[in-house]
Amino acid sequence: MSNEESQLLDARIQLALAIRRQREALHLSQKELGAKLKTSQPRVAKIERAASDVSLDQLVRAFTATGGKFVVKSTIKQKKGKRAGGKTTDTIVLAVDASE
Repeated sequence: MSNEESQLLDARIQLALAIRRQREALHLSQKELGAKLKTSQPRVAKIERAASDVSLDQLVRAFTATGGKFVVKSTIKQKKGKRAGGKTTDTIVLAVDASE
């Protein structure tokens, strides 16, 4: 697994766990969350375990439906040295704000 794939998988899992925590904090059943999302209870179960057939968009929608908030911060760094060739790297930090 590449570094990029590993980062995406970690983000999906953390988001799925946050969805479950948010749902439970709101005392919602999976069926009730499914109704808010216009989807089924089995689909919510898949969302909460970050199943491979669940899109990142679905994870984000489920998280925001439970009151979660996203904070996106972007930083750009200029690489120095001959090998870097003056390239820049852009880092995006996605912070998940979940009320408990």
